[in-house]
Amino acid sequence: MRSLVWFALGIVGGFVAAHFVNKDPRGQELLAQLDSRIGEFTDHMSDAYHQQETRLAEIIDDAKGVAASAVDRATDVVGDAAATAKNAVSSSD
Repeated sequence: MRSLVWFALGIVGGFVAAHFVNKDPRGQELLAQLDSRIGEFTDHMSDAYHQQETRLAEIIDDAKGVAASAVDRATDVVGDAAATAKNAVSSSD
């Protein structure tokens, strides 16, 4: 409970300090620079996230292709084995 009170006081104190800083023209400039840097950071993070998402999508697509190819090969092998077994049974009769 005590931590929650300190957390709330910290938030309120931050808002009060930002309000006083925003009254001064130098403070407004400082806050504008801070906002600009935060915007740049979030843009970089967003770009990095989308690049990683694209890489993972490519890896997943490649894995799907490999799995589909393996299933096709396995189907062909099973079909060939079934045909060979059928011919062996037919020729032995």
